[in-house]
Amino acid sequence: MNKILEGIHVVECAEFINGPAAASLLAYLGAEVIKIEQPGVGDGMRGPTSWYGISLKLPGGRSAPFEYLNRNKRDVAIDLKKEKGKELLYKLIEKSDVFLTNLRPRAITKLGLDYGTVSRYNPRLIYASSSAFGRKGPDADSGAFDWVIHARSGLMTTCGPGGDEPALATPGLADHMSAWVLSYGIIAALLARERFGFGQEVTTSMLGAVIPLEDWVISLTSLLGAEFGRQERVKASNPIYNWYKCKDGRWLLLGLYEGDRQWPAFCKGTDIPELEKDPRFDDAAKREANCAELVSILDKLFATRTLEEWSTILRAKDLLFSPCQTISDLLSDPNVLENEYIVSVNHPTLGKVKFVGHPIQFSKTPGVVGVIAPEHGQHTEEVLLELGYTWENISELREEGVI
Repeated sequence: MNKILEGIHVVECAEFINGPAAASLLAYLGAEVIKIEQPGVGDGMRGPTSWYGISLKLPGGRSAPFEYLNRNKRDVAIDLKKEKGKELLYKLIEKSDVFLTNLRPRAITKLGLDYGTVSRYNPRLIYASSSAFGRKGPDADSGAFDWVIHARSGLMTTCGPGGDEPALATPGLADHMSAWVLSYGIIAALLARERFGFGQEVTTSMLGAVIPLEDWVISLTSLLGAEFGRQERVKASNPIYNWYKCKDGRWLLLGLYEGDRQWPAFCKGTDIPELEKDPRFDDAAKREANCAELVSILDKLFATRTLEEWSTILRAKDLLFSPCQTISDLLSDPNVLENEYIVSVNHPTLGKVKFVGHPIQFSKTPGVVGVIAPEHGQHTEEVLLELGYTWENISELREEGVI
């Protein structure tokens, strides 16, 4: 079976989430990824032990975050602070198509991994880097973790309930969005190289990747000169584009964005026809002005039936809605599973597990989800032998602490 990036060789010198996740997306499409880790220390994602009081360790001591971020890769342990370690990496780069890193610019330069240096060994190389805040500006050399970007991007003031207190969006959002943006840039650069014959540097940042997610509020704020607050249920601009609690305690989101067009069908479909012509609610402006009153009525209405009952009614009337699902709900959602947005794989030590799939399906070049991440330095000898090193060379490098 053909794979889109089959034959493309990637060297990943990255850790934590956004860099390794970007390389994993390339591996899904068939690229061969060699992950570089420092001997002894390794990727920071091998270390976390718990999150919100839940252990992150898998049977055998493996790390759950590292496991999902590094499937489909080979792993080589090289000390890049040693000259022989750098020489080894440069030899890998000579034979590769992509070099990917998320180290800080200062560390990249100190290690001799900047584009100017690395491209001398391979002018056709696609050199891809992801930083925290971008390559320019006063914070160009600053680092960040995911929540720092939530705060800097304005995301914390647009998510969550109303009020003045900032609220977090889902953990990992900035990390994973920047991974998608970086992988997109890499694939575009590979296409450009195919068409025009040259390699190039591709840069993005966590901050730069999150900002397009906020295009709606950013553009409207810029065009209209007004900050948009967070929606509160009882102050909704459109009470039928809002969420309500059902009899069984579960929540349902009504998705009737086109209020005036959909209001009559909603009233008839939910057996409240008397509200359709009610002078308090018979157009969008009145429903917004009398929002608290209408939300109170709808709260009582939705409390009369379970989520399943309301789902049957709304679906039959073709009224847009969604259950407010938990992540556990999502793992068993039939639509999610049938479209392979989440897939089941057989892990050699964990048995059957579920991983996030790919949101794009290819009819003739399907991707490979992969089942297991490599051990620290698992493929060091294998890769060095492929580069032409002998067992004697490898023993010397190990004695010197290079690998």
